[in-house]
Parts: sequence; structure tokens; C-alpha cells
Amino acid sequence: MGKHPDVAVVGGGIIGLTCAYFLARAGLSVEVFDRGDLGKEASWAGAGILPPGNPERAATAVDRLRAIGSQRFPEFSAELRELTGLDNGYLRCGGIEFLDTAEVGEVLQLWDAEGIAFERLTPAELRSYEPRIGDVEGEPYLLPGCAQVRNPRHLQALIAGCARVGVKLHPHTPIHNVTEARDRAGRVLIAAGPWSESFLASTACSGPGVHPVRGQIVLLKTPSRTFTRVLMLGKRYLVPRFDGHVLIGSTEEPKAGFEKGNTPEAVADLIALATRTVPALQAAETVKCWSGLRPASPDGCPFIGPVPGWDNVFVATGHFRAGVQLSLGTATAITELFTGKPTCVPLAAFAVDRVPHSGGKAAFRS
Repeated sequence: MGKHPDVAVVGGGIIGLTCAYFLARAGLSVEVFDRGDLGKEASWAGAGILPPGNPERAATAVDRLRAIGSQRFPEFSAELRELTGLDNGYLRCGGIEFLDTAEVGEVLQLWDAEGIAFERLTPAELRSYEPRIGDVEGEPYLLPGCAQVRNPRHLQALIAGCARVGVKLHPHTPIHNVTEARDRAGRVLIAAGPWSESFLASTACSGPGVHPVRGQIVLLKTPSRTFTRVLMLGKRYLVPRFDGHVLIGSTEEPKAGFEKGNTPEAVADLIALATRTVPALQAAETVKCWSGLRPASPDGCPFIGPVPGWDNVFVATGHFRAGVQLSLGTATAITELFTGKPTCVPLAAFAVDRVPHSGGKAAFRS
């Protein structure tokens, strides 16, 4: 039997794969195990919104993770493209966030403290940027630093990149418990999204409460682009791709459990949101719809770091709606932890055995 790798990653979504890539780049031998196809759960299903950020001035630990991703995604996308020949669709397209009047003061204070560029738009200015926009509730703010990535393309490039840097990939290879995982490697990283709970529930710390929240998305297609910036409306969004496709999302359905699927009511509601926001989308073709199971935590923050009671078991899960945004920061922190360096964020904020907390308002909701 061959030598065990330094790290076995349980879960081949964007968090597990990005951690594996970074760890391999740092010189560790890594293997990834997934119960199904790599990158085909919530990571594949998301919209790929990348809000702007400044890691040095972010107000909270989770905002710092998001800001690390915002800062490093252009370089990382270029690195994957050079390594694999695959373009993940990264595009700094800008965004417009519509804020409720009651939250404007608090959100703008966070943006200003972090040094994020933004601009309040008058109705005339809004339509000069996006002439086809309809009547949208909320105060519009331009975020020129907002970007996007196409999730399926990014996962394809990331999987290929992992293979190129020596990560051994094992799709359709379920790991059933922590003990089995420990028998395969020097260290274990649990990054199995909402399925992480079944692993953590068997440890001394018991399960921290990671659970699935279903999100439904609709994909539309127009002959040409009807708008160019990401439109963020609370927890919902419209994301324009450069080829005329438009992603409309997303629902939050914690009661759906592990059942994926689309409902006629949710699909109709998302299409209605799209046509209210951009009336020209009434003529768009509905291409398809899908759903993903996002891993939520009790307080909205991910779990990153060691599992109490186990000297070689670690976790990176519970990233909920922000897996893409937080992936580079999470992978950076895990790699620093595994190589004995100071971490880019205080891991106590993401401890598995922490008391759930509000954590403060995040700078972005989508």
C-alpha cells in the first residue's frame, strides 16, 4: 500500500478544492475524496458574485475573508488560466446595490471604513449606467469594484489546476466517518458542505449545526446584453453574463432539507423579480433552472480550524451563500495553519465550539 498523503480533504466543492490547491502549492501531498462528482453541488450552482473589498480595513473576520478573495481573484484566475488553459469567466463588471433606507447608514459606514469605492446614484444617473432598468425599491449605490466569475467554468479550471499541481482526486469515493478519513492521511480536512455535520457529529465536540438551505436559480437568455452590472437587491440578485445569459437568484429554503429541486412558485417569483427589475427581460428565453444546497451555520459564519478533541482533524465548512467569495481567504488560512504560519484571520472567530453570535452586520448580503 502506498504512502499516505499529508492531507486528506473530504469534500470536493469549491472550499475543499481551493484548500487542496493551496496546500499542494505549499508543498504538501493532498488527496480529495468526494461522494459524487467534484464541484457539482452548491459550488456549481451559485452565481459567482465577488463584492469589492480591502482586507486591511475589513470590520469583521468574515469580511476579511471576503476581501481577501476580492483582492486575489484576478491573479488567481490568471494563474489557473496559465496553468490549465481554461478561462473561469472572471470579469470586473461593477455592481449596483439597492439598499433599504433603514440600513443605508450602517452599510455605508462599513463600506467607508473598509475603503470600498461607492457612489449614490440619482434616478437619472442610474439610468445613464443601466438604461433598461425598471422601478426598483431601495436606494441605488454604484460599486465599481464588484466582479463576477462563472461558477461551472471556475470549478472546471480549479479541478484541472488541482490535478496539475499534484492533488490526487477521488470522485465517487465516499468517506463515511472521521475515523475512516484519519486512516487515509496525516491530517484530515472536513469540507463537505452541509454533509460535514454527519462527520462532526461523531467527534468529541458533537455537531456544530451545519445544515442545508436550498437555493433556487433561474437562467435566462437574451440575444444581446440588456444590462452590464450585477444588480443586488437584498438577498436576491441579477447577474449578467457577457454572452447574454442572466442568472436570477436566489431563494432561501431551510425547510427543504437535503431535497434539491425547483418549484413552480419559486421559479415564477424569480422571473417576476427579473422582469420588474429589467422589463426588457420579459422577452428573454428561460433556459433552465436548478437548485443547490448551501451549508449554513447557526450564526452565519463558517467553521474553519481544528476540531476539538482531535489532533489531526480540521474543518472548513458552513460558508452558506458565500463559498466563492470566501474560498481564497479560507484556503489561505488553512494553508497557513497547516504550515505553521500566523493566519490571515483570527481563527477563534470561526471555531467549531464557539458560542453562536451575531458577528456584526456583514458589509454585503448577496
